Amino acid sequence: MSNLFETLKEKISGHNLRIVFPEGTDERILVAAGRLAEENLVRPILVGNIEMVQKKAKELNVNLESIEIYDPVTFIMMDELVASFVERRKGKATEEDARRILLDENYFGTMLVHTNNADGLVSGAAHSTADTVRPALQIIKTKEGVKKTSGVFIMVREGEKYVFADCAINIAPDSSDLAEIAIESAKTARMFDIEPSVAMLSFSTKGSAKSPETEKVAEAVEKAKLIDPLLTLDGEFQFDAAFVPSVAQKKAPDSPIQGNANIFIFPSLEAGNIGYKIAQRLGNFEAVGPILQGLNRPVNDLSRGCNEEDVYKLALITAAQALTK
Repeated sequence: MSNLFETLKEKISGHNLRIVFPEGTDERILVAAGRLAEENLVRPILVGNIEMVQKKAKELNVNLESIEIYDPVTFIMMDELVASFVERRKGKATEEDARRILLDENYFGTMLVHTNNADGLVSGAAHSTADTVRPALQIIKTKEGVKKTSGVFIMVREGEKYVFADCAINIAPDSSDLAEIAIESAKTARMFDIEPSVAMLSFSTKGSAKSPETEKVAEAVEKAKLIDPLLTLDGEFQFDAAFVPSVAQKKAPDSPIQGNANIFIFPSLEAGNIGYKIAQRLGNFEAVGPILQGLNRPVNDLSRGCNEEDVYKLALITAAQALTK
């Protein structure tokens, strides 16, 4: 495992952080939870029918001794969760609605986080991104001053670490969205001991092409600088002008970023998703994420094609986010 995760393990060890996994009968989730508990890194909470979880764990030889299992149908504190949900939804859900909605494992797990019965949530092994993110946006909501959540990938290859955003959530961000994504991505980067140097990407470098698309990125640069004037951030850049010193010297000689960017903000989800997958498949980078940022409490989304190792690593990241908060 890369140094990135060894560092995270050192950070979270001994803090007894509780991570809830709504997909408690999924084989990948169970094996990862067993490993996390055995290594005493987090306290896993599995959601599901208790007998079914126990049976599956026995088949997989997973020790449940340090793992809690909560069944929404029999959960002893359900009345408190229902009352809290009704209050949080501010007239958008009756008590009857809440009792029905909280039988859904993702809503139930998200309410455990909201009510401090868990420190973070990892889901998505058997659910869509929308199934994971929707309860988080309705219940946990975005941090003050943040309008939208966004999804980043930490791209890791041997000693190299980069942040790519937004690669998961916002299809067509405007200039304000891009500025917000840049600021939040810098905060995420620091959690992984990456000192931020943020490049706002486009198909133009410093006005070499003019279009609504390039002007959107240039506006985002100015807005981000107003939010955090001390952050090393610049653009708009073509990727090579942000990453290759010799190209930066020619195309943007006056920029504070001279080919040393480590956070790359893509102008659209289309570009971000394509970009991270190219780096992953052609550049042999490990793509860790997506890590959701901008929420009041950590909730993270797995790919349905994930394996046990992906679950394990995303749980470490979620615990680190909870600790940082």
